[in-house]
Amino acid sequence: MEIFAWQFIKFSLVGTSGLFIDFGITFLLKERFSFNKYLANSTGFSFAVISNYFLNKYWTFQDLNPEIFSQGFKFILIAIIGLIINNQVIYLLNHHKQFNFYVAKVFAIGIVVLWNFTANYFYTFSG
Repeated sequence: MEIFAWQFIKFSLVGTSGLFIDFGITFLLKERFSFNKYLANSTGFSFAVISNYFLNKYWTFQDLNPEIFSQGFKFILIAIIGLIINNQVIYLLNHHKQFNFYVAKVFAIGIVVLWNFTANYFYTFSG
């Protein structure tokens, strides 16, 4: 249990770095370049996923599996499901409940962190 808890803490720290990447790119594209908010959100999310994969592989899970492409595919698949969840939560809270876009995004990230950690722990980095 101690290793699991430490991995969750590391995963959360990596996620925090991804949050800055995600929010930074989303803000830049949405506010400065007038991209559609969902396209900006998806792009920010995607850049964060790439960064998070490598940090989680080598630091969080200390994974030495040489199958980087097949494992990366698993990580991306989980991230895509997370992105769908992310956009759905933002849509629900922003469009239907009139939450501020960025407040909705914080809620979405919280939900997706739990999904991503659990799925990657048991599926991507289980070996």
